[in-house]
Amino acid sequence: MEIRERALQTFRFSVVYPNKVVGCKSVDIVFPKNEVTALIGPSGCGKSSFLKGLNRLNDEFGCTYTGSVVMADGTDVMTLDPYELCLLRGDRIGYVMQKPVPFSGKTIQQDVAMPLLASGVRDKRIIRERVQRALEKAALWDEVHDRLDALSTALSGGQQQRLCIARAIVNAPEILLLDEPCSALDPKSTQLVEQLMIELAAEHTIVLVTHNMQQAQRVAERTAFFYEGRLVEYDTTQNMFSNPKENLTADYIIGKFS
Repeated sequence: MEIRERALQTFRFSVVYPNKVVGCKSVDIVFPKNEVTALIGPSGCGKSSFLKGLNRLNDEFGCTYTGSVVMADGTDVMTLDPYELCLLRGDRIGYVMQKPVPFSGKTIQQDVAMPLLASGVRDKRIIRERVQRALEKAALWDEVHDRLDALSTALSGGQQQRLCIARAIVNAPEILLLDEPCSALDPKSTQLVEQLMIELAAEHTIVLVTHNMQQAQRVAERTAFFYEGRLVEYDTTQNMFSNPKENLTADYIIGKFS
C-alpha cells in the first residue's frame, strides 16, 4: 500500500486507562497527507481511544501512553508539555466530537473565533476574515452570514456540527480528527458533512471514526479495522471492503458481529 507523503505516524502506540483497561495497544499506522482515513470496528474496540490519543485528549481521564505519535516535521506528541500540547490542539490537530457542542452564550462569530483568540490573534479584521473563510469551508457561510451575532446554540443540529467543524479548522490545522461526526445528524445533514470531509481533505489530513461502513466507503481513501484495542488490518478502502486479508475483518464487514 503506497503512501506518498506522511502527515502523522504512530509507533507501537498504546493508551491505558487508570483502571488498567487498555484503550488501544501497540498500534503502528501511517496517515497519508491530505487523505481521509476511516477507523472502523465494533463498539469498544479502541478506535475512539486511539483517535483521542493522537492529540492526547485522553489526558483528562488520567490515561498513560507508550509509544510515539509523530507528525510530519518530527514532533512527537507524547513528548509535549501542557503548554505545547495546548498549542498543538489549537493550531495543528483539530478535533470534532460526536455530538455538536457550541459554546453557551457565544455568538456564531465568537464561537468560531475562540481558537484564534486562544492563539493570541487580536486583530479584528483578521479574525473576521478567518472566521468567514472557515464558515465558507464548512459550507455554513451562506446560511449564517447575515446573523453572525446570533447565538450559536440557536442553530439546528446539522448547522451546529458544521459550526464545530468551522471552529476546528479556523486555525488551519494540519490534522483534523472526527469522532462519529454524523451520528446525531439527519440524512441531509450527514450528506453535507460527508461532502465536507472530501473537500476538506484538499487542505487537511482527516482521521474519521465511524460505525457506518457505507460512510467509510463513500468518503475514505484508506480504512483501518480495530478489534479489542489492536489494529487488525489497514489498507485502501477499496481493498478492505472487496478483498480483506484477515478473516476477522471479513466477518465484521459482512455483519457476523458488530
